Amino acid sequence: MKLHASGEDYLEAILVLQKKMGMVRSVDIARHMGFIKPSITHAITTLQAGGFVERDEDGFIRLTDVGREVAEQTYEKHCFFTEMLIEAGVDQETAEADACRMEHAISEDSFQHLKVKHQG
Repeated sequence: MKLHASGEDYLEAILVLQKKMGMVRSVDIARHMGFIKPSITHAITTLQAGGFVERDEDGFIRLTDVGREVAEQTYEKHCFFTEMLIEAGVDQETAEADACRMEHAISEDSFQHLKVKHQG
């Protein structure tokens, strides 16, 4: 199943919340992303059907191995682009918003080339 940008955003949010809180529920994701709970429930159901997340009997949501891999790749790109934009003089809020769009648009190959270029 190919994820859209919004699916990647949900996985990234779950990853960030798991790092911060440990256990994550739909209401936590809704608060974090600024969405209403029914929207989150629908998205989580779709991600669950795709094998990206699991929801236990208590309502806690966990990333599967595949979901974690996608989330970590998306989060890495987000952090990279945010940092690059801030270094270039862009304000934090704009850098975050632009990085969110860039992380979905760039190919993995181009991203890897940029990372190498930036490190070296």
